[in-house]
Amino acid sequence: MCNRARRVTSRNNRSMDSPSTLPPTRTERLDRLPFTRAHTKLLVGSGVGWALDAMDVGIVSFVLVAIGEQWSLSTGARSLLGSIGFVGMAIGAALGGLLADRVGRRQVFALTLLVYGLATGASALATGLGMLIALRFVVGLGLGAELPVASTLVSEYAPSRIRGRVVVILESFWAAGWVIAALVGLLVVPRSDAGWRWAFALGLVPAAYALYVRVHLPESVRFLESRGRDEEAEEAVRVFEESAGVEAAGAAAPKAADSVSPTGMMWESSVTPVPADRLGVNAIPEVPHRVPLASLFRGALRRRTIALWITWFGVNFAYYGAFTWIPTLLVADGFSMVRSFTYTLVITLAQLPGYAMAAWLIEVWGRRRVLITFLAGSAAAALAFGLAGSTAAILATGAALSFFNLGAWGALYAVTPESYPTAVRATGAGSATAFGRIASILAPLLVLPLHNVIGTTGVFVMFACAFALAILGASLLTELRGKRLDDVE
Repeated sequence: MCNRARRVTSRNNRSMDSPSTLPPTRTERLDRLPFTRAHTKLLVGSGVGWALDAMDVGIVSFVLVAIGEQWSLSTGARSLLGSIGFVGMAIGAALGGLLADRVGRRQVFALTLLVYGLATGASALATGLGMLIALRFVVGLGLGAELPVASTLVSEYAPSRIRGRVVVILESFWAAGWVIAALVGLLVVPRSDAGWRWAFALGLVPAAYALYVRVHLPESVRFLESRGRDEEAEEAVRVFEESAGVEAAGAAAPKAADSVSPTGMMWESSVTPVPADRLGVNAIPEVPHRVPLASLFRGALRRRTIALWITWFGVNFAYYGAFTWIPTLLVADGFSMVRSFTYTLVITLAQLPGYAMAAWLIEVWGRRRVLITFLAGSAAAALAFGLAGSTAAILATGAALSFFNLGAWGALYAVTPESYPTAVRATGAGSATAFGRIASILAPLLVLPLHNVIGTTGVFVMFACAFALAILGASLLTELRGKRLDDVE
């Protein structure tokens, strides 16, 4: 019998048996937990890696200004340097997802941190454009693989009723990393001719953090079960249950308690202990170690995959086209390097409330509605930024673009991994990310040449059109708010 049929049969049998004779699955036990310290540890641990990723991507936008002037780079050379990392990210995203479905989420997460951390640190020693381009490509491989893997790991531990909110909070660490990059750009890069080298040297931090990830973060329970590693899966679930106050067999039921989320919101929980004879799970069929990409285009997954790929393409094109070059475009429009970096820092700070708003709304409105709303706001803000004629208008519209764009990113990262069943979840998330990276390669290549022809206004009209394309893709997505990951087919 095929795996899908066996899963359906298992669910049908469950409905006919009494709770006393059929134990809950480990994933059901995880879904009924409140948000605990164990969830916080996983969220923060993954989020720090996410922030370090954002810091690396963000630093490049500031380094491009300094190194372009110092090395007298042509428009084409700057464009190539700005986009080569995204070539690596496209490849890394696809390979990272496939690898995570074969060897585990945590293993790949730690490896990607190590790869891009070492390559970024080595970039500080670059002696020429060719060497820096090669190193930025390697950095991209690590960065691209990390993001879909981290979001997949967190989504597989988050209780279904708050899963979207938790993933958006994870995504908000991106804003923290970008703010750090803006501070480094403002305080370190302009200090001396070697300022950009010191900025890259900070990229060694992720390499050291990889050791923490490898030792302290849990592996996905769903992945462990799919590989028959039941003892490890059981141990991982027990860590989260103990954090929620679910005691060993025979203990009295704990009193219902309220759990506080990282955003300060309260979730009521009523957790009962699991008796010893029900700590096992129904057998989950082992999935093939090799996941063919074609499986993403079969049955109900076809529409989701196409919708996600369109959305990821539009969002990547607009975001990386704009935020990679905003400091450079401001300098081109007559602002000094320091003032350009200062304005970029102010604009970047608006990312944080954008994530917070999306995190609150995503479990109230649902994924698709939040995503479409924030994408529409992004399109309007992009048009307004292109037409801004004063410093106040630049800051206000730039902040609005940050607010809506990063809120949309949060919703997109929430809906992507939960759109796929466990066997292809990391592969599906990774492939969508990889397709989006095609846009992140094209945008940095096109922005500077087009800016010379159509100016800042024309460039940001193009970004607004990219957001409109993303809205089209988002409208085709399936709403999955509150649905258990095990029920996704």
